[in-house]
Amino acid sequence: MGLEMKTKCEKCGITLQTDAYICIHECTFCEACTQEMSNICPNCNGELVRRPRKSI
Repeated sequence: MGLEMKTKCEKCGITLQTDAYICIHECTFCEACTQEMSNICPNCNGELVRRPRKSI
């Protein structure tokens, strides 16, 4: 089972291109919102890390 590749930031709603950040529960945020939240997920207080890129 792979990651659910969400296409929008859960905070600001911007369409995500390549740089997205996720927590262990796959909450998904853009880079700007992630930095604003100090890399902490507001839903679970987990660490937000760069989402792996999909292989071609």
